[in-house]
Amino acid sequence: YRQTLFPIVQGSVYKDLRKESAEFIANQQQQGNAIGGLSVGEPHELMYEMTDLVCGILPHDKPRYLMGVGTPENILECIALGVDMFDCVMPTRNARNGMLFTTQGIINIRNEKWKEDLSPIDAELGGYASTFYTKAYLRHLVINKEILGAQIASIHNLAFYLWLVKQARERIIEGTFTEWKNKMVKIVSQRL
Repeated sequence: YRQTLFPIVQGSVYKDLRKESAEFIANQQQQGNAIGGLSVGEPHELMYEMTDLVCGILPHDKPRYLMGVGTPENILECIALGVDMFDCVMPTRNARNGMLFTTQGIINIRNEKWKEDLSPIDAELGGYASTFYTKAYLRHLVINKEILGAQIASIHNLAFYLWLVKQARERIIEGTFTEWKNKMVKIVSQRL
């Protein structure tokens, strides 16, 4: 295997520092570029503003990797700004705490309303973990602190994130991304 390093654009939420860092990095010879320091508590609007600024400077023919971001909404908004790659602990960390991301919205599986719900976690998503296990069964596992509950929820959330970016890619290719993104941001942000 041949490894590569992505230089990281920094500068917090200061436009002048971000611009200087992005311009310097854009002139280097590298395989791709990373954008760092925007997932450590900044308001989302500032994160989007800085990401937009940086993506306007970095080369369009090399991958742009936004470090540590984020929610499904963040990912969709940042794809729209020109980001290609992400990493984040959110799908598994939130799963371990009973939060599921679904094609219909966010589920806190600990809530009483799921206690007798025999529907699959997310029938639309597909995949074994999302369609085989019921919400009631997963809730039982999570409430009783069974490790299997965290595992199923983690597998489901990772499958959801993979589905989300695959859908985004398909919509980009079709030329319908913006309309789809605007609809999906509302759906994936709502709590069920």
